[in-house]
Formats: sequence, structure tokens, C-alpha cells
Amino acid sequence: MFNFKSEEVDKFIKLNMVTGERKQNGLGLTLESGLLIGAQNSNFDAPFSFNFLVNYTIATTNMFGIGSGVEFLGSSFSPVFIEYRKLFSERKTTPFIYFRGGALIHMGDDNNDNPDSYPQYYQPTNYKGGFSLTAGTGISWMKEGYEICLSFAYRYARTSYEENAYNNVNFTYLNNYNRLELKLGFRF
Repeated sequence: MFNFKSEEVDKFIKLNMVTGERKQNGLGLTLESGLLIGAQNSNFDAPFSFNFLVNYTIATTNMFGIGSGVEFLGSSFSPVFIEYRKLFSERKTTPFIYFRGGALIHMGDDNNDNPDSYPQYYQPTNYKGGFSLTAGTGISWMKEGYEICLSFAYRYARTSYEENAYNNVNFTYLNNYNRLELKLGFRF
């Protein structure tokens, strides 16, 4: 460590926390995964979620995106959604808020054809997707050419399925998921 007298210093330079690494405008790709944490009395305590997004940045702090992926909510579903994300600053590390809206599309077989479960009573069949809404916050860290994001959000999703009772009466069940979404993502 060196100490200098003020008359020996030519100039002072203030460290600028704003980085030129963030895109001002342009396309990006985000990969994220995490858990949908729910109530302990739920059949699915913490379903896993994996998503990818194609997004477009406008004026460094506004991002619009479209995405999809895979989630397991009793059966496999593919979310399809649009997203808006607002960064609070242009710094290397900054908080953000985001909103998503879209639908869940069932990806698995519509019927349960398991031969070991005869008779086919009280077996979930005919899964259907529904709509999904997300609102959350997070923090973003810029690293050499990519961004790391940790996000926390409220997630609402709706699905349904049918069960055949022993008297050949079909019952339809609606699942409403109110979850804490915890995700880690990488944006390139």
C-alpha cells in the first residue's frame, strides 16, 4: 500500500459501477431451472421446472421474451408464456421485477394404460393444461458476456384430470397451484 500527498496526485478517478457489458438492445437466450415450492399437504411438494426463453432487450433495462420448457405437475406439462422483465439499473449487479402469462400444455399420454392397475378405477386420465401467471423479483449479476439471475416469484397455475369411478362415472378434478417459484437462470 502506498500513501501519496495530495499535491503528488495528478487526478482522481471515480469508479463507475455502470458496465458496458449489458446489452443496450438485442436478442438473448435464457436457460433457467428451479422448483415450484408448495404446501406440505400437496401431492406434489416441489415440482421441478426447466424453461428456455428468447428475449429482446430495449434500452438496457427492459426485456420482452417468449418461452417454453417442461414442468411436472402430476404429469408432464409444457409451459408456453410471454414475459416482461424490468431491471432497476444498468449496473453489473441489479435487482429486477418480472411478469409472465401463458398456458400449460399437457405433454404426456392422455390415458393411463398401465396394465398393472386393473381395474382402471380411480386412476388419473385425460390430463388437461390451463393458464399460468407469474409475478416476481430477483437479482441479476453480469459476468464476462453472460448474466446470472436468481428469482423468487408467486406462481399460479391450473390443470385438470379425470378419474373413472367403479360405477363408470367420470369425475373431473381441477388443480389450482399457488406456489413459490425459486429459479436460477443464465442469460447469453
